[in-house]
Amino acid sequence: MPPAASVLGPPPRTARTLPPTPPPLPTAGTPRPPHTLHIAGALRTMRTRRPLPTATTPRPPNTLGIPCTPRTPRSPFAFVVLLLAPLILWTDAPRAVAQPVGWSLAPLGGGRPAFYAEGTPGTVLRDTVAVTNTGRSPVTVRLRGSGVPAVFARTGLRVPARTRAEVPFTVTVPGDAVPGDRTGAIVARDAHGRTATVPVRLRVGGPALAALTVEHLAVHAGRITYELVNRGTTVLVPRLAVRADGVFGGVLDRAPRPLPVRLPPGARRTLSEPWPDRPVLDEVRVRLTVTAAGGARETADTSAAFVPWDAVTGGSAAVAAGTAVLLRWRRGHRARSVPRPAGAEPRGAVA
Repeated sequence: MPPAASVLGPPPRTARTLPPTPPPLPTAGTPRPPHTLHIAGALRTMRTRRPLPTATTPRPPNTLGIPCTPRTPRSPFAFVVLLLAPLILWTDAPRAVAQPVGWSLAPLGGGRPAFYAEGTPGTVLRDTVAVTNTGRSPVTVRLRGSGVPAVFARTGLRVPARTRAEVPFTVTVPGDAVPGDRTGAIVARDAHGRTATVPVRLRVGGPALAALTVEHLAVHAGRITYELVNRGTTVLVPRLAVRADGVFGGVLDRAPRPLPVRLPPGARRTLSEPWPDRPVLDEVRVRLTVTAAGGARETADTSAAFVPWDAVTGGSAAVAAGTAVLLRWRRGHRARSVPRPAGAEPRGAVA
């Protein structure tokens, strides 16, 4: 049997396991191994200095993960623009149109922006206007028509707070109104001078008639004057043709061309046509022909005589002077041809 171990002796020595050797640090050419929790490696990493970012390399993200870019100095002009931007935006913002405070004016029903009516001359058109008081106090307004003959059931009314007043009115188309469109407005004014308006669009019906006349045609030194009158019911844009014939033939011939005028019904315009190369000595007949769309046509003519009065006056003076010289010469010739009596001597004072 083997001898028993001594109780007082030392315990047997066992083999010791050494800690693993830390991995070598990665170099620039070898990829870095995954991160491991090791105190020595962490200390080495903390001691390693990171390269500073340059102008060409972006700045590494911070601890929050937000990329940081290098700041550039701001110019004074950008600082001034930032200060003035709110003022510029406030100035360019569209301003609201001033409206009466607490009350408004509008056509009754349908949300119409204006009153629309159509009829022939003499027709009576009816409609209703509403005055709405949204304020907390009564308001007094007066109604009237502008540009249209409007007659209201009440021209002055007092509208209580939070109340709408409805006022009927009529518009009579004038008997002499020509067909076409006319504009006007319904106007309301309160005691403080504040006003509100609603447009009125009135269309006058009837047959369309195109007619015009040429009046007061005259020929002056260097121009031809005349008047155009629209006698129809439509707007006219006339065209003019001019011709003049003298004793020996035509002296002026201008083809039809549009005139730079627009004649509404009943309008009258005085116009002139230049004629700088008129004849010096002639008797001419001038004729104007005016036409317009719709079949309107009118012709007017007049006569004029051109005489060079300066030359005539100078020739008359020369003839008169020649006649006087001739008469004087004949008188002198007759006086020399009469014989004197013998012994006759001139009488007179002797100095």
